[in-house]
Amino acid sequence: MSPRRLLARLRSERGFSLVEMVTVMAIMGVVMSGLTTVFITASNAELDMNNRFQAQSTARLALDKFRREVHCATSMTFNSTSSVTVVLPTGCKSAGTVTWCTQGSGTRWGLYRVGGSSCSGGVKWADNLVRTDVFSYSAPAGGARVLPTIGVDFPVNVKPAKTTELYELKDDIVLRNGTRS
Repeated sequence: MSPRRLLARLRSERGFSLVEMVTVMAIMGVVMSGLTTVFITASNAELDMNNRFQAQSTARLALDKFRREVHCATSMTFNSTSSVTVVLPTGCKSAGTVTWCTQGSGTRWGLYRVGGSSCSGGVKWADNLVRTDVFSYSAPAGGARVLPTIGVDFPVNVKPAKTTELYELKDDIVLRNGTRS
């Protein structure tokens, strides 16, 4: 190809018109806004799932710790449906008097482990409980040689308005050192 022909061919090529550029930008804007919406929704779903998983995990850990302490205890006092005091001997991991109780308000309660017999301060073991009455005591029935039990019910929900996301952790713990009927 001769240089003249090449030059003529380059001069005859034209760029895009303004209308074509605006049309392409509008289409790209619609596609990008759709993708952004999908990514934001997925990010929010992941955050919600992680919060629920963390709340459920801490409730399981709290139940395990409570169960170990009740099984090791020399005595247990059922104060109310929201408070239990446990006396741990020197052979246990942490000796002394410990109170497990719920603190909070409204629809968000936390389960605390407090050194001593009062329910103030302490270390939070579980969060996002939807009610305060998490303990129940069952005395042994007359005639049967059984031990008393303490019932635990941890209803966990990060969003209490959505009842379908409620995670309920229940257990009946036998008081090994309790008095048989």
